[in-house]
Amino acid sequence: MMESKPPLPPFTLETAKAKVQAAEDAWNTRNPEKVSMAYTEDSEWRNRSEFLKGREEIRQFLTRKWNTELDYRLKKELWSFTENRISVKFEYEYHTDSGQWYRAYGNEQWEFAENGLMRRREASINDVPIQESERKFRWERV
Repeated sequence: MMESKPPLPPFTLETAKAKVQAAEDAWNTRNPEKVSMAYTEDSEWRNRSEFLKGREEIRQFLTRKWNTELDYRLKKELWSFTENRISVKFEYEYHTDSGQWYRAYGNEQWEFAENGLMRRREASINDVPIQESERKFRWERV
């Protein structure tokens, strides 16, 4: 059986927004295994200055990320879309083990395979140090 991750392209405004919300929800779990399953086996990423290829490299990257970006909380917003591409802007907050908080701002361009899995992700991200009192995104621990 072929893997599938609805909604599938071609995207409409409604399905593009749903895809963005699903990505936000998944990333906020901070579960590298779960998140990595949204990408094709040979997915290609550019994340800042890192270039990754394949689901296993993505899983390893996300494990490293969430081991250092503590209490990570993300918000994504649809910027634009075409048949099989979506562009989002996002911001997220996290702190390091030393207690320094950051807010990261960025843009992502996504390209999807016919089965709804992401085959390409290009991300540009900037981190800004903030005080804990400046945080926008708070959530309850489960």
